[in-house]
Amino acid sequence: MTTIRKGRREFLKSSLSTAAIAASAWPRVSAAQPPAAVPRPVRLRFSAIGLNHGHINGQVESVIRGGGELVSYFATEPDLIAAFGKRFPQARLARSQSEILEDSTIRLVVSASIAKQRAPLGLEVMRHGKDFMVDKPGITTLEQLAEVRKVQAETKRIYSILYSERHENRATVRAGELVKAGAIGKVVQTIGLGPHRMNPKTRPAWFFDHESYGGILCDIGSHQFDQFLFFTGSTAAEVVASQVRNVNHQQYPGLEDFGDAMVRGNGGTGYVRVDWFTPDGLSTWGDGRLTVLGTDGFIEIRKNVDIGGRPGGSHLFLVDQKETRVVDCSDVTLPYGERLVDDVLNRTETSMPQAHVFLATELALEAQKQAR
Repeated sequence: MTTIRKGRREFLKSSLSTAAIAASAWPRVSAAQPPAAVPRPVRLRFSAIGLNHGHINGQVESVIRGGGELVSYFATEPDLIAAFGKRFPQARLARSQSEILEDSTIRLVVSASIAKQRAPLGLEVMRHGKDFMVDKPGITTLEQLAEVRKVQAETKRIYSILYSERHENRATVRAGELVKAGAIGKVVQTIGLGPHRMNPKTRPAWFFDHESYGGILCDIGSHQFDQFLFFTGSTAAEVVASQVRNVNHQQYPGLEDFGDAMVRGNGGTGYVRVDWFTPDGLSTWGDGRLTVLGTDGFIEIRKNVDIGGRPGGSHLFLVDQKETRVVDCSDVTLPYGERLVDDVLNRTETSMPQAHVFLATELALEAQKQAR
């Protein structure tokens, strides 16, 4: 036990720029900017199909950082085409979806289409011999999941869902490194909270259609099921209980504005809560939080904002048997895009195991189906 504790302390001291904090007052932390991403040399050509959610920009940028060259895109909505073309002028607008699917030089397709259309598109992408990276929720029904699993097994293509709350948040990436190093002992439970702000004027009609977005636990809850599996190391899991409600938006009968769930895995347990109740007084769209409880301590992440006053996002707090620390995550690099490109080129699973992608999706869909 002495050796383990010593190793953990040495890891924290050598790999983190941290500041010890007292119980009565937090030290001031500089608003350091994240390191500028240096894209790798071009290693593959990729395209985008379906631009219906703004997450498509982060998806594309993650692949570019990893060595991808965006060569083309396709959508049918003039406003989305104009905005995407302005942001990525290096790419050309394809004449059709088929033009991209039949281009043998394209190795990867990324998509943030309407949620219920993502799995059908992914099936076509895989059948055309290409890998697929999609925004969450990447699948909206258990029937879609069964078909995607079948085709993925047949084609051996990658079906990756970019869970941005884990892969694109520096504090969450650093937390993964800490947990792997044993900083809080064995993980017991995760608590994932995903509040969002509701602004009907900026939302498209499909956002309010239950069939189109899949339900609140399927949609924004999917992040939390992914994090539960990752931090507990669970490879098998089940939904214990779940519930959803439309508490305050009866004018949109297809909308669910609250949902929560309890899950149990072979590596730990988890609790998920998501909602559309972020008040206008908050400086960002949602106070996303993750708590990882371990046998020797716990980690808390405030993903987007610290309501205690620290500027910026990606705030990580670590408490172990010795002290409480605030962990600087400003130097953390985001590895998902580079690893995904590696996986496409090398037929590996370094960005995210395929079994993990499907299990996280299955938990979200089961929780949605069982919800009362």
